[in-house]
Amino acid sequence: MKQNTSLMEFPCEFMLKVMGLNTKKFKAGILKIVRKHFPGTKASAVKSNPSRDGNYLALSITILVEDQPTLDLLYHDLTKHPDVKMVL
Repeated sequence: MKQNTSLMEFPCEFMLKVMGLNTKKFKAGILKIVRKHFPGTKASAVKSNPSRDGNYLALSITILVEDQPTLDLLYHDLTKHPDVKMVL
């Protein structure tokens, strides 16, 4: 029997932080990846905060997570995006 090693209880709301280069396509590209794994994610679930000089953009995205494997796949896909610097 496989033991649950996650500290999270599912389903749950989860705030994801994605930081990357502030390009024209960054926010739309990240939202596209998030919606691939969590199709019900609305644009209103995304809050953005540019860096002081405007070179970087931090996105806070609230998603409803049903299980750990789906969340893991999302993190994997986000870290492959060329403009992403950090995912928390």
